[in-house]
Amino acid sequence: MTIRDRTAIVGVGTSRFSKAPTDTPMRLAAQAFKSALADGGVGRDEVDGLVINIGWPLGVDYDRFAEALGLRIRFADQSWTHGRFVGPTLQHAAMAVATGLARCVACVCGVSFIQERGLLGGPGDFEGTREEGGTHEENPVYGLTAPAAGAALSVQRYFALYGATSAELGAVPIAFRKHAALNPAAIMRSPLTLEDHQASRFVVEPLHLFDCCLVSDGAAVVLVTSAERARDGARRPVFIAGMQGMRAGPDEFLFATPGLGIGQQREFRYTPTEEQLSVYRMAGVTQKGRIELHGELPMNTSGGLLSEAHVSGWNSIAEIVRQLRGDCGERQVRGARVMQWATAWGDSTIFHS
Repeated sequence: MTIRDRTAIVGVGTSRFSKAPTDTPMRLAAQAFKSALADGGVGRDEVDGLVINIGWPLGVDYDRFAEALGLRIRFADQSWTHGRFVGPTLQHAAMAVATGLARCVACVCGVSFIQERGLLGGPGDFEGTREEGGTHEENPVYGLTAPAAGAALSVQRYFALYGATSAELGAVPIAFRKHAALNPAAIMRSPLTLEDHQASRFVVEPLHLFDCCLVSDGAAVVLVTSAERARDGARRPVFIAGMQGMRAGPDEFLFATPGLGIGQQREFRYTPTEEQLSVYRMAGVTQKGRIELHGELPMNTSGGLLSEAHVSGWNSIAEIVRQLRGDCGERQVRGARVMQWATAWGDSTIFHS
């Protein structure tokens, strides 16, 4: 059985994004939820499923959210408090609808990284003290407590193996800042030059400030329902065409491709297997390249977590939906019909209009 095109996103909503504390995660999430209902023409009582990516203490928990919004939920799911579960959480929502566990599932993320900043590295980072090491592959035993530490290890190793440089990596945040400049909702819209990038402080060497995600507050909600119900919605539906799950094991390091030789990884020249690219086969599409707006494969067209806001990644799911509807104005990708969510930890979801 395949899930291809059996479910769709019928509505999306976001709160205001901010680098200063403006409201509680619950209030931010409620704003985004009401916006998503209005966007999709969905009644509150139609929502009978609820999935949460980031709960307390950074966000809201499913039971309190259902109570606060007066929802009657028959399917609930909540992941470990970590941004890596955006894809799996969305996939759980789609599977719940496809299997009849719910008619319409709200994927909710309301977070305050600003108000709980003390949890992001340092002595207050309780996740970093788990027995196996930190949640971003940082390891406090060696003094690595910042969330960027695991990524820095991978980048340093990649630079050593392939001769890449920090200046070359700088092309990525510079491209995403260009996209953010066209997005009125983005936090960071001022131009970013290579000189700015190289002059910024190191967070964990070799990663500069602008290589790292924003620390911000905000919320996003995505409503998933059946393809049939979505066709009757207020807006053009965005169908979920293909999915593949997150990877784990000795050859997996959160921010590294297999074979890079970090942690328990073996060292080898990595080429993706057919299984690791199964999302394309399920969706019936192929890959392309080049990341700026007018390239072959524009990425993070809203500015993403580097320049729009850090809502765990749900703001990027909302951007995918808006792009496929043709709602993005100056940053609209011409002829957008197929878009992909994908992460370094192996999960991916492909969408089409």
